[in-house]
Amino acid sequence: MPYHAGGIAARDPTVTGTDLILRTQTRTRTARPPLWKVILLNDDFTPRDFVVKVLMRVFRMTEGEAEGVMITAHQKGACVVAVYTKEVAETKAQMATEAGQIRGYPLTFTTEKDT
Repeated sequence: MPYHAGGIAARDPTVTGTDLILRTQTRTRTARPPLWKVILLNDDFTPRDFVVKVLMRVFRMTEGEAEGVMITAHQKGACVVAVYTKEVAETKAQMATEAGQIRGYPLTFTTEKDT
């Protein structure tokens, strides 16, 4: 069966010569899930080096990336850490927040739908 750019071209066995019947194909695509941002909120009590360590462990950042996120949150009050599907974003935000709670720090990560 020859291929034609507009669809699959098939020769009709009842027609002679070069007559072609074009059939179009419909392809469906799965929609991508909506994405959610994980946001680090600044506080004046959690040590900077601890925030960097949490970012490196939970979000698998390099030390330089983690320091940049921490400084941005410190200067602006909040910083987007990463963007994931909702379930992953919520899990990582919870893990990072709990890491601070275990040590008695008010370290807080939230999630927000990416627009």
